Amino acid sequence: MATPIVVPGLGESVTEATVAKWMKNVGDAVRADEPLAELETDKVTQELYAPAAGTLGEITAPAGSVVAIGAVIGQILDGAAAAAVPAKPAPAAAPQP
Repeated sequence: MATPIVVPGLGESVTEATVAKWMKNVGDAVRADEPLAELETDKVTQELYAPAAGTLGEITAPAGSVVAIGAVIGQILDGAAAAAVPAKPAPAAAPQP
């Protein structure tokens, strides 16, 4: 099951924001209420917190994207779905001299 990551309301007259940066990558473990991304408007910069624990399964709005309030910008997977996210390959070991 997936939990959507939704852009929250950021003020009375604010209708959109820019995704300044993601603090997690697809496949990373996520705890509930952990900062996931940073959103910027002309009035405020605000962290976006994880709505649930699991694995970051998808980012649909990369850094630099302009998104509307209420837009889904990613999803968090949990349970069996989280295990289906491919793990990042381990870095290759440097050859020994």
